[in-house]
Amino acid sequence: MIKYLFFFGYLIVVLFYPSTTCAQTLPVGTPFLEETWRRLQISGERDINSTFSIRPIYANEQGSFDSIFFPGSVGKNKPAGTHHVFAKGKGSFRLLPATLKTQYNTHHPYGWNDGSMIQNRGYQAQLTAGIYTKLGPLTVQLQPELVYAQNKYFETLPSSYSDDIWQVYYQRVLNKIDNPERFGDGNYTKLLAGQSSIKFQFKKLSLGVSTENLWWGPGIRNSLLMSNSAPGFAHITFNSNAPITSPIGYFEWQVISGKLKGSGILPPDTGRKATNGLPLYSPKPEDDRYLNGMIVTWQPKWVKGLQLGFSRLFYQYDDDVPSGFDGYFPVIGTLFKGRTNNEDAKKRDQMLSVFIRLLLPAEKAEIYAEFGRNDHSQNFRDLALEPEHSSAYIIGGRKIFETAKLGRNFELMMEFANLQPNMTGLLRDIPTWYTHHQVRHGYTNRGQLIGAGIGPGSASQTIAFNWLNGIKVFGVTFERVVWNNDFYYAAFGNSNNFGSHWVDLSISVNKSWYNKRFIYTANLAFIRSLNYQWRHELDANGDSIDRNANNLAGNLSVSYLF
Repeated sequence: MIKYLFFFGYLIVVLFYPSTTCAQTLPVGTPFLEETWRRLQISGERDINSTFSIRPIYANEQGSFDSIFFPGSVGKNKPAGTHHVFAKGKGSFRLLPATLKTQYNTHHPYGWNDGSMIQNRGYQAQLTAGIYTKLGPLTVQLQPELVYAQNKYFETLPSSYSDDIWQVYYQRVLNKIDNPERFGDGNYTKLLAGQSSIKFQFKKLSLGVSTENLWWGPGIRNSLLMSNSAPGFAHITFNSNAPITSPIGYFEWQVISGKLKGSGILPPDTGRKATNGLPLYSPKPEDDRYLNGMIVTWQPKWVKGLQLGFSRLFYQYDDDVPSGFDGYFPVIGTLFKGRTNNEDAKKRDQMLSVFIRLLLPAEKAEIYAEFGRNDHSQNFRDLALEPEHSSAYIIGGRKIFETAKLGRNFELMMEFANLQPNMTGLLRDIPTWYTHHQVRHGYTNRGQLIGAGIGPGSASQTIAFNWLNGIKVFGVTFERVVWNNDFYYAAFGNSNNFGSHWVDLSISVNKSWYNKRFIYTANLAFIRSLNYQWRHELDANGDSIDRNANNLAGNLSVSYLF
């Protein structure tokens, strides 16, 4: 269906009267360039009014049609992008960057925020290229993605675990989310629409259909509601493509309605039975999911650099979507479950978040935070008593320190994300983030998480040190990730086994640079996985038996800018 929409939209573009609107986007996850523009804003080198909390970002400023891909070219003798103008300057056409991203993991999958790439051991590559054209108020961006993964075997949850542990694994994870650890057996190849769109542009407004990846919120490594840890999904979008001026400040927003697809991958060991003899595996419906979401950001005019935001979304199976406004646009409804008409019977899941970002260009710094809920509060009293119920948060910031050498600076970045259970679970059920007992594919698209890449019940702490030479970067990153403590406490909580948390400790070095029309990014990480797959055993003397794993994860991307 999407390919016909693209073709139909292109015909309209050709026939429509030209306008001067420019709505080129910089796709979420574009190597090097996204972070470069954010640093230029933080340092005050560019007067960029975007919040960077609704992405992809648009090139709407004069001259930025080229400079969005060549941030080092503004005011300097650098190559400009190649594009063709027609219809007396009212239309244009250009080739989009061609990018090859490659990954390699030696022991088991590691990494997120990589779009259509999958969890993979061995070699993996993603190739993308495309075209962008506009004529009149309509724009067409065709940028498909081809993914190949070696998909070598790696150990998942051990089959030697007891039926009790496997029962918890099915109840907490496999029956409530479509998020396979391994995408079948053998090589994996997939061609997707990628970062493609057809949009109608009018001044600072945009309406269209898209399969682009989205990112909502101020986070760098994680976002609670929308990230590029999964392939982009087909959606209709109505959004601002630049901050809109009002008497009280600047506003940006996006409203989407989309379709989420399943992976088609069965969970492991589907023949295993519970202690009562019943099968653990419960087949999921063969149905797409409908998603409706919105995000709004506000920059109050009274506090320069302050950015506030709110995002909310619902998803449910297509067959369960009721007719009427509440069925297709539930994000406009009440925030409290007690004020709705039998909300649980509607078989849908809600998530929401509020966030703040404070930009301090004089200090060359930013700080940000996002707080989210994975469940409705019954009413205001419930919210006031237990605001932390089913909550998660992300907090982070960065600062650029100037050195004695002009253009050579040092950057410190930190981010902490937490999706682990809290103490309210002692008295009431806590839904695990991104899983659901009724929408049993969970919050995923094609088997990958749409929200924070660390996933359900997890937490991460990241500290990065970067040396900046102009817009070139060399850095070292330290990261700790604890995986799915929701499952861990449920499976091992009665065993007094407090030493089996699965924790990854990593150190990575990275470098990003450009040479004329080429952009290169490289990253090499060493990961020490403590208690890989929650394995921790004691010998006869009570000493720990090493069940840890070592992994090398390499990433290299090369982009050519036409």
